[in-house]
Amino acid sequence: MRKLNHLSEISNNYDTFIIDLWGVMHDGIKLNSNAIEAIENLTNSSKKIVFLSNAPRPSLKVINFLLKMGMDKKYLSNVITSGEAAMYAINQNKFGKTFFHLGPPRDTSVFEKVKENKTNIDQCDFILCTGLFDDYDNDLNFYREFLKKYISKQFICTNPDLTVHRGNIEELCAGSIAKVFEELGGKVSYFGKPHPEVYNLCFNKKEKVLAIGDNLRTDIKGANNLNLDCIFITDGVHRDEMNKISDLNKLLETHNVKIDFFQKELIW
Repeated sequence: MRKLNHLSEISNNYDTFIIDLWGVMHDGIKLNSNAIEAIENLTNSSKKIVFLSNAPRPSLKVINFLLKMGMDKKYLSNVITSGEAAMYAINQNKFGKTFFHLGPPRDTSVFEKVKENKTNIDQCDFILCTGLFDDYDNDLNFYREFLKKYISKQFICTNPDLTVHRGNIEELCAGSIAKVFEELGGKVSYFGKPHPEVYNLCFNKKEKVLAIGDNLRTDIKGANNLNLDCIFITDGVHRDEMNKISDLNKLLETHNVKIDFFQKELIW
């Protein structure tokens, strides 16, 4: 692995750039201007850019969120989310018909077409997890107690991320509840990175691909699973671990991943 001062040093080696959004392009509050400059230059070089996000919402919702933040529409022709992939499966009754929604009201767009199939947790065919309830957004013990009677149910996780930083505040994601469910003995079906299926929507085998992300468990693990070259953005979801450990090799070993390049932030 090598420290990469500028993406421009290696950009000509790749056709397609699969880029994470939260932690690379923005922090949940504002866009990263250096990252925007990088994709401007990639676009001018006729490179294919795919934004691949573990957002538990349809792609259109994420596009609208980015537009409100001020991202130019011309960059947003390829946005793929774990929520979009999950939505297809739910609409086709892949896990059964009725479901219990475990997550905040803002995520209801993922089951908009089948909302009449929403029911209570006792009667549902499967549990659809998009995140944490607003009233219990940092209490994993609540979910441990709440779910222990239901580990025979199918559990669908639409965002494998454990945490994310909104500005400087760390928030739990759906992946944290999925982990609790697995610890209780239940089985989880995941949509999104690092699971290979979502990448089928991003590129074909002839393309030379570079993955860019800040999450070792999802972005980088996903790249490793598909044998893609990757850049790890260190000032993202693992920033606190980086400060504590200060040894990148140890951090990579802890998460059992390998990287080709690393940058503090995406810089052209």
